[in-house]
Amino acid sequence: MANCPAVHGGYPSDYVAVSIAIFAVILLIVRSSFPFLIHKVPSARGSAFWIPVIQVVASFNFLLSLVMAGNFLKYKKSHWWLSCYVWAVWVEGPLGFGLLMSCRIAQAFQLYYAFVKRRLPPVRSHIFLPLIVLPWIAGAAIIHVKKPLNCRCHLQTYWVIAVMCLHALYVAVLVGFTGAIRHIEFRFDELKDLWQGILVSASLIGLWVSAYILNEIHDNISWLQVTSRFILLFTASSLVLVFFSISISQPLLTQISFIKREPIEFKTMCQALGIPDSGLLLHREQAVVIDPNEPLDKLLTHKRFRQSFMAFADSCLAGESVHFFEEVHELGKIPIDDPVRRIYMARHIINKYIIAGSAMEVNISHRSRQAILSTTDLTHPDLFTNALNELLQLMKMNLAKDFWSSMYFLKLKDETSVRSNGYEMEQMSGAYSFSPRLSCVNAIDDPFHQDHFSSGSSQDVHHPYQ
Repeated sequence: MANCPAVHGGYPSDYVAVSIAIFAVILLIVRSSFPFLIHKVPSARGSAFWIPVIQVVASFNFLLSLVMAGNFLKYKKSHWWLSCYVWAVWVEGPLGFGLLMSCRIAQAFQLYYAFVKRRLPPVRSHIFLPLIVLPWIAGAAIIHVKKPLNCRCHLQTYWVIAVMCLHALYVAVLVGFTGAIRHIEFRFDELKDLWQGILVSASLIGLWVSAYILNEIHDNISWLQVTSRFILLFTASSLVLVFFSISISQPLLTQISFIKREPIEFKTMCQALGIPDSGLLLHREQAVVIDPNEPLDKLLTHKRFRQSFMAFADSCLAGESVHFFEEVHELGKIPIDDPVRRIYMARHIINKYIIAGSAMEVNISHRSRQAILSTTDLTHPDLFTNALNELLQLMKMNLAKDFWSSMYFLKLKDETSVRSNGYEMEQMSGAYSFSPRLSCVNAIDDPFHQDHFSSGSSQDVHHPYQ
């Protein structure tokens, strides 16, 4: 132990670095759970939920492994689970930095296939992620068998070269996927987050190599070890905060303010993508006469009828089909020559309604579901046509029959009648209206002056005799 200065740790700078790491983990957990705890955003299913969760777990493992293997705390390694091979090899590698890089590569892989290939990835994330972690597991197993670590949990020179090559390989793969999608005009922060992840991971690897070289050359200088491990843990704490990204898996959550507790600016993907009149019901919209004999798909194209029918379906706990119709209807407003927005919307619909176990999974046939999931063009205008036809048939046989005798339809009928009469009166009054700005007659002497003119218009009248 004489050749291992500062191996026991416990320096003031060590505790400061550990405090920074704990604060980084707490901040990461708050940042990842903020939309769900504060704004009550429903959690996604599948890889959109699990990959960010795995990122948080991998970040915690990575920082904890640096603390335990870097001798920041003063303790005796009397148990096998405190050894360098547990923390510096397994937890720091396959369960820490390796898993963190693998999650980011899996996200870049999804973006590449969605926006470049315009299709869903051929390999699901729950299969792809373990596959790309396998090299880390194999490397950790070899190191564990060969046992090349010294008393400071450092590898010998030729082992360091091999490990750094593995780190550099994953950074290079991430650079390759990011470079392949750099020309895509993303609507959210996906590309920026990928480049940030590459920058901080490469910086951390360079810092780790520099610290290793300095400590091996000047192995008797205790302050150099203390300083280098402080900088390493501080940089790693910054990395896990910058590296974490939710924009790739759930882009809508990036529209939520993490500083002020304010309402969500964009409530739907339609509004976030700037689809015209999405989610809006104009007060001056012309009333439409609802005829129960018209086809249901035609009636659902009217905003007021669709909202009333959706409210009725939600009250029956069967609103998924109507919500699906609305989002597909909004997708149809995006031009064919705007593939990026169409892909965003198509992915959103698939994740929300089509994937088995999704938040609002719709009841469609296996054939239609597989046709959507295996499509070779996410921008195709007829991507959801078969599924939509199936759901329209189900709505006609079930919801539509009960809707015509429900209070929702009676209320809609009354509102439509009132708005229709109001619209006709407005048209008639507009036919005889004149511009007050063009009148040079005082209101008192004006035979056409009526009390029903708005106060705003009256204030605009110019009185030349005053």
